[in-house]
Amino acid sequence: MTETRYLLEMNQITKEFPGVKALDGVTLKVRPGTVHALMGENGAGKSTLMKCLFGIYKPDGGDIILEGRQVSINHSKDALSMGVSMIHQELHPVPFRNVMENIWLGRFPVKGFGPFKIVDHKKMYEDTVKLFQDLDMDIDPYTIVRELSVSKIQSLEIAKAVSFRSKVIVMDEPTSSLTGNEVEQLFKIIHQLRSRGVSIIYISHKMEEILRISDDVTIMRDGRLIGTWEAKELTTDLIIQRMVGRDLSQRFPERHNTPGDVLMKVDGLTSPHPKSFRDVSFELRKGEVLGVGGLVGAQRTELIEALFGLRTVASGEIHIHGKKVKIKTPIDAKKHKIALLTEERRVTGIFPVLNIKENTIIANLDRYLNPLKLINDHKARIDTDQNIGKLRVKTPNYKTLIKNLSGGNQQKVLLARWLLTEPEILMLDEPTRGIDVGAKFEIYSIIADLAKQGKSIIMISSEMPELLGMSDRIMVMSDGRLSGIIDGAKATEEEIMRLAAKHLG
Repeated sequence: MTETRYLLEMNQITKEFPGVKALDGVTLKVRPGTVHALMGENGAGKSTLMKCLFGIYKPDGGDIILEGRQVSINHSKDALSMGVSMIHQELHPVPFRNVMENIWLGRFPVKGFGPFKIVDHKKMYEDTVKLFQDLDMDIDPYTIVRELSVSKIQSLEIAKAVSFRSKVIVMDEPTSSLTGNEVEQLFKIIHQLRSRGVSIIYISHKMEEILRISDDVTIMRDGRLIGTWEAKELTTDLIIQRMVGRDLSQRFPERHNTPGDVLMKVDGLTSPHPKSFRDVSFELRKGEVLGVGGLVGAQRTELIEALFGLRTVASGEIHIHGKKVKIKTPIDAKKHKIALLTEERRVTGIFPVLNIKENTIIANLDRYLNPLKLINDHKARIDTDQNIGKLRVKTPNYKTLIKNLSGGNQQKVLLARWLLTEPEILMLDEPTRGIDVGAKFEIYSIIADLAKQGKSIIMISSEMPELLGMSDRIMVMSDGRLSGIIDGAKATEEEIMRLAAKHLG
């Protein structure tokens, strides 16, 4: 790369956690007015490096130079005041306040003097409207945030970052919850910011996005810098090879499962809420991977949460092994050997302050109780260690807090949790969201192996290649209704999209 003046330089950054060297002398140099992609497998150190930039972590070594001046960033307030903002992969808005209060939180405009100052709601509304108009976003500033979809909350966080008039904006997996149109809108915003001289550090596992919008690409592996290249020099295969350190020509494992008899039959399942799923009927066979496709808002998650007893049902029937069953709570679902891996692992999956062992056994505690109703720690450790080895979880030991693992390894621990309940039906909601290409293959291999063992899998996915590469059949939903079920071997992206849009508008 040609030598230029850099807006941001992070030189020889190191960071250690107990038992883990997360960053080992990493250097990142970002040119002004560019999109700089930061890539690597989960656990490569990308998010840790950005948290050092944003003041969430204090580096153990190295220095940060912003606009030619060495700076010390001790907390996020320092970063924001210096013109560095970050859109995190895990969204944490204030759910019971409205949109404009979330954007201007901690810096509300005020009117009045001295002790008589009050929040100027009129100006806050006008500033919010102007911000949304500038970004071409359609969100009502008065809407309570908990009423927004995940994609709208993502857009809100982007607007908030822009409102700080930042020179550097870090975007960590910004498109993981966005629809196709919303992704295009995000790219339009990124182009606007780049034209104003703002630098974007863009973390994503989606190769097509990286090659489309990036100017430069930095690749990390195991906490170390592999190198930085201009995006035009790279291809998807080259990026993957440099990320994982090996050739990964096969994206999906070979599958040797043979779907058998019908295990579960769902007939006319309907939610009591008029805008949710209605009159959904399908069959799930033993040893089958049933993919579930559809657009955001198709009610796929709501449907499987109802099957797990997390949502009420107004009408319809569920039969397992030919017998009608009633599932009103997750306890009922577990009794019928059903397990659910939820969409948002950090919100509804992991217990971040607990270690790997505790997260692994928590759905099956009865298995570890001795006659005194105390946990048999020895048995719990044996099962946890076996699963760490079987699922290839990268961790020093079972005592590691799960929040310190990469996304892919957290997902493996959650899989281990539910496999200990010995389910016959395993429902997976976006099982590889936010996971790198290498870890994805490992998750796919686990799914394929479970199907070969005779487990029945329902897998929701918004990634077309994943649906096509892993499913025996694909069930497509549109606006809460089942729009079709197609053979996975014969399915095409065009047919899935046609069915996904069938009941819209």
